[in-house]
This record gives sequence, structure tokens and C-alpha cells, in this order.
Amino acid sequence: MKHETLTVELGERSYPIVIGEGLLQHAPKLLQEAGISSKSQLLIVTDEHVAKNYLEPLREVLATAGYRTTASVIAAGEQSKSLSVYDRIMTEAIQAGLDRKSAVLALGGGVVGDLAGFVAATYMRGIDFVQLPTTLLAHDSSVGGKVAINHPLGKNLIGAFHQPRVVIYDTSALHTLPKREVAAGFAEVVKHGLISDEAFVDWLKENADRLWELDSELLAKAIQRGCAVKAAIVSEDETEQGKRALLNLGHTFGHAFEALSAYSALNHGEAIAIGMCIAAKVAERVGIAEKGVCEQTERVLSLYHLPTKWPAGLTPEAVLEAMKRDKKTVGGKLALVLPRAIGHVELIKDIDEEIILTVMREEVEA
Repeated sequence: MKHETLTVELGERSYPIVIGEGLLQHAPKLLQEAGISSKSQLLIVTDEHVAKNYLEPLREVLATAGYRTTASVIAAGEQSKSLSVYDRIMTEAIQAGLDRKSAVLALGGGVVGDLAGFVAATYMRGIDFVQLPTTLLAHDSSVGGKVAINHPLGKNLIGAFHQPRVVIYDTSALHTLPKREVAAGFAEVVKHGLISDEAFVDWLKENADRLWELDSELLAKAIQRGCAVKAAIVSEDETEQGKRALLNLGHTFGHAFEALSAYSALNHGEAIAIGMCIAAKVAERVGIAEKGVCEQTERVLSLYHLPTKWPAGLTPEAVLEAMKRDKKTVGGKLALVLPRAIGHVELIKDIDEEIILTVMREEVEA
């Protein structure tokens, strides 16, 4: 079993991120090493697309090691991160007889991980869960313990911090992704470089063609580097009291785009890509960014076939109101993560709303 292992250092709650091809076949061993008992029922949460390829093979390999599983299959897409779907899965967990020694396995992308993790965080006041990401985007969401569901008025407003016991990242699953989902995943890979590693951004530019074609060796390196950036920040600031907020580059804009489009017109990676470009423009407008940051941000995102322009059908005024419901807003005052340079971002508070509106209006008119 060839693999790489990183550790999220959180004292007694530290956990490994295991990255490699074919790891789902070794899931029983990795679950045992993580302390997941085979005596209690496991709940596998997945979506309808992932289930076709991976659900039954996973259940079969777990059964050979004595694990008993039940499965909850949800519709693919951000709309499933809802109170109604959460309620359905909680009911299924109770009916399946999950107890406090049970665990929830999140088999899928970011939506599945967020939803399944929130189920685990709240079922019987919290049970174990395991992340089994199958998308590139989930290299970000599967690490760090942020779990949540959406409200019609805002994304991830109902949630918790609940760390997994282990992240098992089988990179072979990425080869079945549609190209739009591949692009979405690279938005978060690029983000990790933009916030803390200029050399990584340069590497992503140089290797864009091979990465876009999912070259196995380079893809593993990109995932490992992205996970390492996030793991280091989470280890330092688990509950986003300081430095972890920097991981939200582009997200205040992006979450507003997603909410206003009813989580359908743009996927998460697309919304965040546009959000990072607008954040760069705001940074240039308020005078904190080095010359060329906006152009460089747009360039690297474009190499991965991501949108960089204002989304159709949204008004700056509506976006600003949605941004004010963001979790980083305190007392109605916006706080934005803005770039000073490629690889260096800061959380800036009390930005004049008129500056933000002006930049957004220029985007609409462009």
C-alpha cells in the first residue's frame, strides 16, 4: 500500500491524512488503525454519483473485515446541505441502530463531507467520523473539522467544529470526475498557494497542462502540498480565532454568489475563483496589494479553466447584503481576506463598503 501520510497536530485529537492510489481497498486496516470499532454499526453517507462507482465495493471490503454498514445516499449538489436532508439522515441513523461507538463515513466530495460530519457532530452529542474524499475539491474540505449545512439565507451558517479520526484520500477516484469538478478542485489548490506559498503558485503555473490531465505523480504532489498548508494552519488555529481565517480567501464573495444563485448556477470552486479575483481587485483599490497581484491571480486560475469574471444575474447591492451574513462579519462590519502579494494575505477589517461596492459595480459594467 503505497501512500503518503500527513498529520493534523491537535494533541490528543491529532489525526492522519493518508494519500495514495487504491486506498479504499485498504479502508478496513486504516479504520482499525484509527480506532474505529467493528462492533458497532457504521453509517456511510454518499451521493448518487459516487455511489454508482464506490459504495458497494467499499461495503464489501468493510464486510470482509467484520464491519457492519448501512448507507444513506443523497442527491448530488449543494442543495443537499439542507435541514431537510440532515433530518432524513438523522432518522436513518436512529433506525439503523447507531450507538455512541458507531462512526459516520463521508464517502464523496465537500457536500457529503460537510453534511455527514455535521450528522456525526450532533448524533448522540457527537460520534466519530471518517473522511473518504473522492473529489479534488475535498482535499480542502475534508481537512480541518469544519462541518455544516446551509440555510437559504447563507452558506454554512449551521455547523460545528468536529475533527475526523482519519482522512483516507484515494486519488484513483479523481480519474472519474467530470472536468468541471476537476476545475473546481483546483480553485482550492490554487488558493493554498495564493495565501502562503508563492513557489507553489509558480509550480502550479509551470505544470498546469499535466495537472489538468491528472498526471498521477504531480496530482499527488499538489494534493499533499495543499493538505500540508491547511493542516499546518488548522494545527495552529483550530476554531478560527486568528490565522485560520486566512483560508477564507475569496470565500466571503464566493459564499454570497452561491447563496444568491440558490447553490445551483455556480459550484463552490467556481464561486471561490471569482471571489479571489474580486478580493485581489479590492486589495489593489485600497492600496495594500503589490502591483500585478490581480493579473497573476486571474492568470493562474484561468490555466485551470476557472471563471474569473462577475457572475451573471447578480447585483453588487444584493451580494453586499449577503456578505454581511458571513460568519466573519462582526457587528455588521465586513472583514475580508485580501492579498498583499502572491503567497501573502491578511484579514482586513472595517473596509469602506463603498469601495467594495465600487469594485463590484465596475465588474458588472466590464
